[in-house]
Amino acid sequence: MSNLWKTKSVEQLVSESKGHGKNQELKKVLTTWSLVALGIGAIIGAGLFSLTGIAAAEHAGPAVILSFVVAGVACLFSALCYAEFASMIPVAGSAYTYSYATFGEFMAWIIGWDLVLEYSLGAATVGVSWSQYFVKLLQQVGLTLPEALVRSPFEAGGIVNLPAVFIICAISMVLIRGTRGSSRFNNILVVLKIAVVAVFIILGWSFIDPGNHVPFIPENEGEFGHFGLSGIAMGAAVVFFAFIGFDAVSTAAQETVNPKKSMPRGIIGALLACTVLYVLFAYVMTGMVSYKEFAGDASPVARAFSVTGYTSIEFLLILAIVCGFTSVILVMLLGQSRVFYSMSKDGLLPRFFSDIHPAFKTPWKTNLFFMIFVALLAGLVPISDLGHMVSMGTLLAFTLVSVGIIILRARRPDIPRKFKTPFVPFIPAAGALVSLALMYSLPTISWYRLVIWMAIGLVIYFTYSRGHSRLNH
Repeated sequence: MSNLWKTKSVEQLVSESKGHGKNQELKKVLTTWSLVALGIGAIIGAGLFSLTGIAAAEHAGPAVILSFVVAGVACLFSALCYAEFASMIPVAGSAYTYSYATFGEFMAWIIGWDLVLEYSLGAATVGVSWSQYFVKLLQQVGLTLPEALVRSPFEAGGIVNLPAVFIICAISMVLIRGTRGSSRFNNILVVLKIAVVAVFIILGWSFIDPGNHVPFIPENEGEFGHFGLSGIAMGAAVVFFAFIGFDAVSTAAQETVNPKKSMPRGIIGALLACTVLYVLFAYVMTGMVSYKEFAGDASPVARAFSVTGYTSIEFLLILAIVCGFTSVILVMLLGQSRVFYSMSKDGLLPRFFSDIHPAFKTPWKTNLFFMIFVALLAGLVPISDLGHMVSMGTLLAFTLVSVGIIILRARRPDIPRKFKTPFVPFIPAAGALVSLALMYSLPTISWYRLVIWMAIGLVIYFTYSRGHSRLNH
C-alpha cells in the first residue's frame, strides 16, 4: 500500500522529461505569446456570447460586469498556483505531473484519469456545438446539410453528426503535423475571434444608453442570487465557467522554449486579457439593451446588436463563435495528448501512447487514438448535455493543484522557483475553497457520473498501471 503514495522528486520529473534519445523528446517551439494565444484560444468560446446574457437577465443585471471581475479573481487564485508549478516543473502533464510530486502515484492517476474526462469530453461536447454553428454559417451563404448528417443516431432523424466528426479529425491532423504549426493555426483563430469581439465593443460603444445601466445593481427580489449583492455572487458562479481552459496551457510546458519564465506569463497573461475583454463586452452589451430583454433569449448578443442596424454582423458573430470553438477543440486535444504522453512515460499506460513521431516530434499515436475516440463521441452521442462533467473535472484539478502548492512549499522550500504564488497559504486555500464550492453547486447527476468514471479508472490502475509503474520498479 505504501507504493500508492510514492512521490517523484521535482528533479526526477525534469530528468525523465528529457527522454531517452533525440527521437523521444518533444520539440521546444512555443514562446510566451504562443502560450498566451493558447490560453485565450481555450478560454474564449461561446460562453462569452451566451453566459453574459444569462447572468445579466437572471442574476446580476448591469452589475454582471462585477460578476466577471469576481470570477476572474477567483480563477486567478488557481492560475497563480498553476504558474508556480509550471515554472518549477516544466514538464508535460499539467495537474497530473504536479500531483505526482505532491500527493503520490495513486492521486496522480486519479487526477490524470480525471483530465481524460475533462479534455476528451470537453473536445467532443464543443465539437457538437461547433457543428451546430457551422451549419448556421453554411445557411448564411445558402448551403443546407441534410438533417441526418448533422445529428446523432439518438436524435430524431439523425444518423451521424458529420461536421463534428470532421472538425475533430481535422484538428487532430493539425496537431500531428507539429506543435509549431498548431500554434500558428491557433494564433490565426485567436486573432479572428478577438477582432470580432473588438468590432462588437467598438461599434456597440456609440449605441450605449446610460439609462440601461440604471440601477447598476438591481434591488434583490427576496431570493438569494436574484439581483442585489447575492446576484453578483451567483452571476460570478455562472460566468466562472467562461474562464476555464487556462489550465490546458500548462500541458505544453515541455514544448516551451523557456518554460520557467514563459509559462507563468502565458497562464496569467491569458487570464488577465480575457477578463478585460469580458468586462468590456459585458459593459457594452448591457448598455445597448436593458438586461431584462435577455431573459429567455438564445442569442442575446444578436439581440443587443440589432439596435445598431448592422445586420451583417450576425455572420461575423457566428464566424467568431466557430473560430472560438475551433481553438477550444485544438487546445483540449493538445492537452489530452500531453497528459496521456506523460502517463505512458511513467508506465501507467502502454508505451504506445508515448511514441514520438520521428519527423514531427509529436505523440502522434496518442493523437490518432483520441481522434478516433473523440470523433466517435462527437458524431454518435448527443453529449452536449454533459457540459457539467467538463466543469467537474476542471474544478477537481484546480482543487488538487491549489492544495499541492501548500504541500510542496512545506516539503521542498529549497526548490528554485522562477515564479512564486503570493500570500501562501491564503491564496491556494482560497483557490481550493472556491473550486470546491463550485463543485458543490453542480447537479447531483454530475457527481454520480464522476464516481462511475473514477471506478473505471481504479479498475485500470489496479489491473494494469500499478504493475507496470516505472516508479514501483
